[in-house]
Amino acid sequence: MGAKASTIWYVDAPDPISVLREATTSDWNAATALVGRLYPHLTAVPLGQGPISTSAGVDDDHVFIGCYPGVTVVCGSNLAVPTPSTLPESFTRPLASEHTYLVASDPQHAWGAFAYWERGEFRRSFSATPVYIYEDSGLPLVWERSFWAGEHPLIYPPGVMPDPQSLPFHPQEFAEAANAEWLGFRYTGAPHADEFDPDTLPVCGFTMYVPGQEPPPPNQQSSNGRGAQEPMPGAPDEQAPRPKKRWFSRK
Repeated sequence: MGAKASTIWYVDAPDPISVLREATTSDWNAATALVGRLYPHLTAVPLGQGPISTSAGVDDDHVFIGCYPGVTVVCGSNLAVPTPSTLPESFTRPLASEHTYLVASDPQHAWGAFAYWERGEFRRSFSATPVYIYEDSGLPLVWERSFWAGEHPLIYPPGVMPDPQSLPFHPQEFAEAANAEWLGFRYTGAPHADEFDPDTLPVCGFTMYVPGQEPPPPNQQSSNGRGAQEPMPGAPDEQAPRPKKRWFSRK
């Protein structure tokens, strides 16, 4: 089974794979500014830093952002759309980036998608389950050739007949290949060749609240007799709420 992911990447670095491979932390100030820009209708409370391997399949209550030199990633559930080409410009180019890449997948529905914009101009998108194509727009990219040529066939259990409308590949594997081509890693399986392990790439986590429903600051909790709380590792001390995710750790 593949990994759940809902990500969009903004890339200006000439070699983004090297940037991501060498990243040891994410810029909190840049991440905080971007989450406020992308989700102005919500209040973002910082959690801490954790690996993208456990953050890409984000739920509705969280957003994860990684900011590195020339590369930024946003993990948000609103990015898992069946027609990636319809995403608004506020998400496809909020940073005036040279390249924008979307990669999303959902094992529960056997769905995978990817899309590519160049200087804000839409170039390519694909979104499908094994038997239904939601979107296939733009010219196929060179790295796609082996998939359309049938070199990555779907494997069915013994006795299970394939649907006559099935694609010659699994859309989630297709999306993982896009991620590896553009960003140098896959979420599932061991890294191939010179790919890196996504467990090493940190992102900043935020819990998203409707304004007015966020928890009180730690100093107010202390004045109520509950005692001061320790900040989350990797989060700005003055904004840190109580822990939300066990996997967060300083990177």
